[in-house]
Amino acid sequence: MTDLLPSGHPRIDHLEMRGITKRFPGVLASDHVDFDVRTGEVHALLGENGAGKSTLMRILYGLYQPDEGEIRLNGQVVSIQSPADAIRYGIGMIHQHFMLVPTLTVKENVALGLKSSRSFLTDLDKVAARIEQLAKLYSLDVDPDAVVWQLSVGQQQRVEIIKALYRGAALLILDEPTAVLTPQEVDEFFVILEQMKRDGHALIFISHKLHEVIQLCNRVTVLRDGRTIGTTKVEGTTKQQLAEMMVGRPAGLQPTKKPLDAHEVRLSVRNVEALNDRGRPALRGVSFDVRAGEIVGLAGVSGNGQRTLAEVIAGLRPATSGEVSLGGRNVTGLSPRRVMALGLSYIPEERMRDGMIREFTVAENIILREFDQPPYARSGFLNQAAIQRNSRELVNSFNVKTPSLETPAKNLSGGNIQKIILAREISRRPQVIVAAQPTRGLDIGATEYVHARLLEQRDQGTATLLISEDLDEILALADRILVICDGRIMGDVPRAEATAEKLGLLMAGVES
Repeated sequence: MTDLLPSGHPRIDHLEMRGITKRFPGVLASDHVDFDVRTGEVHALLGENGAGKSTLMRILYGLYQPDEGEIRLNGQVVSIQSPADAIRYGIGMIHQHFMLVPTLTVKENVALGLKSSRSFLTDLDKVAARIEQLAKLYSLDVDPDAVVWQLSVGQQQRVEIIKALYRGAALLILDEPTAVLTPQEVDEFFVILEQMKRDGHALIFISHKLHEVIQLCNRVTVLRDGRTIGTTKVEGTTKQQLAEMMVGRPAGLQPTKKPLDAHEVRLSVRNVEALNDRGRPALRGVSFDVRAGEIVGLAGVSGNGQRTLAEVIAGLRPATSGEVSLGGRNVTGLSPRRVMALGLSYIPEERMRDGMIREFTVAENIILREFDQPPYARSGFLNQAAIQRNSRELVNSFNVKTPSLETPAKNLSGGNIQKIILAREISRRPQVIVAAQPTRGLDIGATEYVHARLLEQRDQGTATLLISEDLDEILALADRILVICDGRIMGDVPRAEATAEKLGLLMAGVES
């Protein structure tokens, strides 16, 4: 193997992070962490939320500076003070949320921030030629003249990779890179990564999806509470072993479900159409039912109408046509307050924007829905004793880790914020739950807890619409699976007949 990659840039033979320590006020985020990655390998970095993964990678990419420790590149100590330094050393990062300008073309996005040989004029013809060269080298099917917003999520990710390769990345940090891809796009993405590995790139892979780590990676390092728990070869290691390393106890990766016992229709959606925030059609004649005692999963790639549908059902967005019924009553066009009063509980996709008020305390967020009703209010005044008593009961029942009931919501972790929302919504004893991306960004322990609570509601006869981009979650929880693509329901698949491949084709718009 030569010292150059096929792109012509130098290889990184070995990168080491030794004794990396990073302190924030009141938090030891990284505690003498050791981590390394070699050319031609994919090294996974695993850990629950708050374990220190992001801190470590932000140090490597120059976004943070370590308080102690050193970074060695091919045996030499280097100082990475900024992302510009990281790029100069051949380190690139593909963020979970793409850093692209949607209204620009692929070549314009790649050229952003780079110097041009034509002074104030851009080198877009040269950039386009180089993109085509890199695309051919790494089997990245990308049109330099395509406008980014018109590309699929998988194609946008390829643009991010080309951007990094164009800048000479020999080492790529991949942060949850498959979170928004269909199964087919994941397979294509892994083919690209395998080729990059063979060509001599070093890859760091951050993911919550343990089956992907087993499939793709050579080694795995697990962090817990800012410390290195261990580094091991992936070969011969099971998902269960990795999960136990992450959480420090036996973990139930597959929730236990009782047999389906569905009853009357609780939620009915008929020929619903609606517009998105840009005034464009987002739902096109959507129809389905959800029965008491069943979980219906709605699978689809992000941006295909899922959020619009959840908002229409919850009364947060008007339908332009069609009808939504709750318990046999038409609720189309009713206010969110009326819809909730008729038995709907809503777990929103954006938990901090739509589910909580950041500056409010834990107790105040728990009573948000019914602050003006008994037992929380009496004769027009808040009943503080009842608020404290009920909030404490729910915090204990839902295992919320918070310093006190007076702690502002913004100070809690994502998992604990989600538990507060679950506590508030489930304690209302709803007829129907709409749960949108309920475990997005949560670690194994918090995900396990949320799943158990949703299954508990199912067994008590609640009708649940589970909207998720995580196919593993859909397959684990749903009794029946709807697939949405471009605002249309592409299929209604019983769980027993559902496979990732079948669902993936429907998600891509291929009718069965």
